[in-house]
Amino acid sequence: MAALSFPVITFPHNPKPNSTLNNEHSSSNFQLLPLIDQCTHIKQLKQIHAQMLRTGLFYDPYSASRLITASALSSFSSLHYAQQVFDQIPQPNIYTWNTLIRAYASSSDPRRSLLVFLQMLEQCSESPNKFTYPFVVKAASEMKDYLVGRGFHGMAIKSSLGSDVFILNSLVHFYGSCGDLDMAYQVFRNIPRKDVVSWNSMIAAFAQGNFPEEAFSLFREMEMENVKPNDVTMVSILSACGKKLDIEFGRWLCSYIERNGITSNLTLNNAMLDMYVKCGSVQDAKLLFDKMLEKDVVSWTTMLDGYARSGKYDEAQHVFNEMPKQDIAAWNALISSYEQNGKPKEALAVFHQLQLSKSVKPDQITLVSTLSACSQLGAIDPGRWIHVYIGRQGFKLNCHLTTSLIDMYAKCGELEKAIEVFNSVEKKDVFVWSAMIAGLAMHGRGKDAIDLFSQMLQAKVKPNSVTFTNILCACSHTGLVEEGKDLFCKMEPVYGVVPGVKHYSCMVDMLGRSGNLKEAVEFIKKMPIAPTASIWGALLGGCKLHGNVEYAEYACSQLLELDPRNHGAYVLLSNIYAKRNKWDQVSRLRKLMRDSGIKKEPGCSSIEVNGIVHEFLVGDNSHPQCRNIYTKLDEIVARLKSSGYVPNKSQLLQFVEEDDMKEQALNLHSEKLAIAFGLISTAPSQTIRVVKNLRVCRDCHSRAGQVDYLAGVRDAAGVGLIGAAPQPVEALSFDRGGGAPKGMARQGSELAPFFHREGIFKEGSTEDCPRCSS
Repeated sequence: MAALSFPVITFPHNPKPNSTLNNEHSSSNFQLLPLIDQCTHIKQLKQIHAQMLRTGLFYDPYSASRLITASALSSFSSLHYAQQVFDQIPQPNIYTWNTLIRAYASSSDPRRSLLVFLQMLEQCSESPNKFTYPFVVKAASEMKDYLVGRGFHGMAIKSSLGSDVFILNSLVHFYGSCGDLDMAYQVFRNIPRKDVVSWNSMIAAFAQGNFPEEAFSLFREMEMENVKPNDVTMVSILSACGKKLDIEFGRWLCSYIERNGITSNLTLNNAMLDMYVKCGSVQDAKLLFDKMLEKDVVSWTTMLDGYARSGKYDEAQHVFNEMPKQDIAAWNALISSYEQNGKPKEALAVFHQLQLSKSVKPDQITLVSTLSACSQLGAIDPGRWIHVYIGRQGFKLNCHLTTSLIDMYAKCGELEKAIEVFNSVEKKDVFVWSAMIAGLAMHGRGKDAIDLFSQMLQAKVKPNSVTFTNILCACSHTGLVEEGKDLFCKMEPVYGVVPGVKHYSCMVDMLGRSGNLKEAVEFIKKMPIAPTASIWGALLGGCKLHGNVEYAEYACSQLLELDPRNHGAYVLLSNIYAKRNKWDQVSRLRKLMRDSGIKKEPGCSSIEVNGIVHEFLVGDNSHPQCRNIYTKLDEIVARLKSSGYVPNKSQLLQFVEEDDMKEQALNLHSEKLAIAFGLISTAPSQTIRVVKNLRVCRDCHSRAGQVDYLAGVRDAAGVGLIGAAPQPVEALSFDRGGGAPKGMARQGSELAPFFHREGIFKEGSTEDCPRCSS
C-alpha cells in the first residue's frame, strides 16, 4: 500500500459538495474507489476519505456508499468512524442507510440499529426495502425483543414485502430465537419458494429449541424436496443429534457429509467434534481431531471437555497442556469440565493454578464456574475471595454472578450473606429470585420462601420451572403441605408453567415426608406422565423416613425396573430393613448387590482448612494427622459421655452383636473424623463446615449439636454439617460463640431449622431430629 501516500487532512466542519465534479479529474477521482478494496487498515481508509473530500468525490452517493461499506463492514471496520462518515453525507441513499443498519445489527449494541432505522424513516426519501427489513429483524433477534420483531413483521406486510424470501427467512430465525417455534414454523410454511436458507433457518430453530426429532424430520423433508443441504444445514443437524445423544445417527451424518461432497470447514468439523463428545464417543472425537488440519480454541476445548465428561482427567489435562494458546476460554473449559462432572476439588485446584500463572485474568465465566465448585465443596473461603475480587476488579454484578454468589453462600451455610447479596442488586431476573428462594428452602425457612415468591410476583417477574422446583422444595422441607399443593395446582392455569418430572418428584417427596404415603402412591398413579426413577426414589425416601416396609418394597421394585443398577434403591431398602431388625433381608439385598456387581457409593466427608480441602472416608487412617485426629475423637467421646450423651445405635445399619463394637463403628463415621480434624486444625473463632456426599446420619447430626454446646472441648466451638441429598444440598453453619445457626433463635425446634419443623425432620437424616428430642 505504498501508493496510498495521500496527506491526512482535517475534516471540514460544514463541507459543501461541489455541484459538479471536474471532468478533467473525474477519471482519476474514480480510480480512488478500487483502492478502497485494497485497504487493510483504518488509517489507509481515512487517507482515501481525505482525498475524496478534497476532490469532491465524497459527495457522489455511490462513492460515499463504498466508503461507508468499508468503514462499517470490513475486517478492520470501526463503527464509530463509520457513523462519523455517515453523518457527513448530505443525502445518504437507501443502500448507505441499509449498510449502517446492517453493521449495528451485528454489533454488540444492536439497539443502535433500530435507532438508525427510525432516523431513516424520518430523513430518507426512499422507503425501507427488502434489504432493510432482514437487518432490523436480525437486530430484534439479537435483542430477543419479541414485540419489536413482530412490529417489523407487520411493517413488511403493509409494505407489500410480506412474501419476500429474504424477509421471511429472517423472520423464521427471529421467531425461533425468541422461542416461538409455532410462529416460526407458520412463517416457514408460508414461504412461497423456499431456498436452502429457509430450510436452514427452521432446522436451526428446532435444534436450538431442543426439538431434535422435528429437526431430523425437516431434514428428511428437505431431501425429498430436492433441496441440497450445505455445511450450515449440517451444523444444525449435528447440534440436534448431540442433544438427542444418538451416536449411530451422528456417525451416519458424518458419512453423509463425506458422501455428498459437502464442503468441510472449521465450523463444520467443530460441530462434528461437539456431536461426538456429547454422544459420549470420545474415541470418534479423537480420530476426527487428529485429522483436522485447522484447529481453533473451540476444537481444543471441545476435546478437553470430551475427556473430562468421560472421566479421563489425565487426558483432559494433557490436551490443556498441549493447547497452542492457553487463553481464558481454555482455562474456563478445564475448570467447568471438572465442576460440571462432579470434580469440584479439581476445579478449585485449576483455578488456583490460573491465579499463580498470571498469564490471563479470570473473567465472569471463570468466576461463575469456580463459585459453583465452592458451592459443591462448601468451600466458603475461596467463595469469599471471589466476591471480594469481583468488587476490586470492577466486574458488573450481573444476574449470572449474583445467582452464583447467592447459591454459594446459601450452600456454605451463610444464609444472611446470601440475603445481603440478593438485596444489594437492583436488577433481579427470574434466576436470581429462584436462587434466593432455594437458599431459604435449604435453610428450612419455608414461609420466608413463600413470602419471597409473592414479592417476586409483585415485582412483575414471571416464575419459571426452576422457581417452582425451589418453592415446592421449600414447602416439602418445612412441612407446608397445603401451601405446596396450592402452588402446584396453580402452576399451569395461573402461571403458565407445565409441571415436569422435578415438580412431580417434589410433590411425592412432600407427601412422603409428611407421612401421607398412601396419598403419595395415589398421586403417582394419577400423574399424566410416566413415573421416573426420581419419583419412585422420592417415595422410597418417604418410606424410610416413616419406616413403611410395604410401600418401600413397592417403590423399590418400580425404581429397579427403570434403573436396575441404582445402588441408592438397594441401600435405602436395606436401611429400612435394618431399622426393623430384618437382618436376613439386609443380607439378601447386600448379596444381590454383590452378585450384580453393584457397589454402594462410599460416604465421604470433606472440610476446608486454610484453603485446602481434606477428605475422609469411614474409618480413614490415611491422613497425615491420623493419630491426632483419633486422639481428639476419643477426647470428644469421653467428654460427651460425661455430659450424658448416649450414642444412637439405631443408626448402625449392619448387624453387630457387641454394644462396644456398635459404638466403635459409629465413632468411625467420616463426619466425626472431619469434625475432629476441624477441631485440631482451626482457631476457636472459626466455624467448622463439614460437607458430606451422602445424607448425614442421625447420630453424627446429634453429636455435632452436642459438640456445639460442650464447654471445655473447644471454647464452645461451632460445627456445621452439609449433607448431600436428592433435593438441593442443605447447609448448617453455627457461630462459635453459642452454637445456634446464624440468624436463628436458640430454642426448641429452631436449633436445626432446615432439618425439621415442629417435629418433621428434613434432609440430612430420616427420622425425628435428635436435637429436638434431646
